[in-house]
Amino acid sequence: MWIYPWDIIDLGIEEVLQEVLGDAHVGGLSIATSYHAGRFLQPRSPRRKVYFPEDGTIYFEPELSLYRDSPLKPQVSSLIAGGRDVLRELSGLKAARNFSLNGWTVCLHNTRLGMKHPEACTQNAFGDRNFYNLCPSNPLCVSYLSALVKDLTLHYELDSLELESPNFMGFAHEFHHEKDGVGLTTSGDFLLSLCFCPECRKKAAAAGVDVQRAQQSVRRRLDAIFERDVPADDTGFVERGIDGFSDDDELRAYLKWRFDPVTELCRVLRASAQPRTRIYFLSLVTGRAWLQGIDVRAISEACDGLVVCAYDSAPAQVESDIRDAASTCVPGTYLAAGFRVFHPETRGAEDLAAKVARAVRAGARGLNFYNFGLIPRSRLEWIRRSVEAASAEGSAAD
Repeated sequence: MWIYPWDIIDLGIEEVLQEVLGDAHVGGLSIATSYHAGRFLQPRSPRRKVYFPEDGTIYFEPELSLYRDSPLKPQVSSLIAGGRDVLRELSGLKAARNFSLNGWTVCLHNTRLGMKHPEACTQNAFGDRNFYNLCPSNPLCVSYLSALVKDLTLHYELDSLELESPNFMGFAHEFHHEKDGVGLTTSGDFLLSLCFCPECRKKAAAAGVDVQRAQQSVRRRLDAIFERDVPADDTGFVERGIDGFSDDDELRAYLKWRFDPVTELCRVLRASAQPRTRIYFLSLVTGRAWLQGIDVRAISEACDGLVVCAYDSAPAQVESDIRDAASTCVPGTYLAAGFRVFHPETRGAEDLAAKVARAVRAGARGLNFYNFGLIPRSRLEWIRRSVEAASAEGSAAD
């Protein structure tokens, strides 16, 4: 069960463990260890019904000496700065209470650090910095995240770390109060998200890519989008992948290179972690992963597994998405399916159970549910029934 530290602080560890392990019949927690800003409706919290977390902070006590060589420094959330380290408390309980403890770690989505270190951010084809997205190519970011992963896995008894956003991010819905009067479609959003920061330019050029011509191509394409009366239909854009740019050799070469920094960052983070802690990549469905520079097969080689977020898909689509991921990954890769227990994405207990059963049938070996503090308590029953369905599906497969 994905969970925020403030859920545990508000409700108390014993209540949380009872609801997760007992009522929902889930085997463990995946707690946010670093997170971005937002606005969260907390229906069950006795202390706050709406919460605004601090941007880009961490939720554990760091060993600051590990960040000595990194210009990017962690900032501890005020929730934890008062001396309440819930991650350590849970670490001390997990063996006796027999649950798994996992760290849910946001990597490159960090507006606080982006504002302080714009040189570490991605940069679009026009030279504008994306302050919400640190760049996976940038050594400053690699150094910081390497220290973060080492810190977490060295000092806490974590079964796994789930890495969220160790990749290039899209343009839309990553900041706040966003204004877009053009009406960007998926293709426009993708083109505007492409990074041409100095590090990306240097490394792509070293790989033999004509970066200048690729950047000019992106600018021309975006200028055409900005001048249209209404957006053009880009149906099929995602499905075509980078082959949709087969008429543009330079841009296609740049898009192929773009997978490399994301994969290399994951290799570095795997090497930085203690061997006892598995490293999982928190991923989009395989068919859309290329939009963010994610080569699913290469990532499955660099990490110990993937968590595929099948959030708003119907049961048949969930099965298709998980089967696609299973066939793309290196054989034997741990594969989990993530479900958002929001309405109307998930319409009830039967709907969730059907999605979960189809995911297990397609090869999912783990299940993640989003999110403990954001849903009514009654939906824990939906999760319990879906876990029972997954158990039955697994037994039938055996």
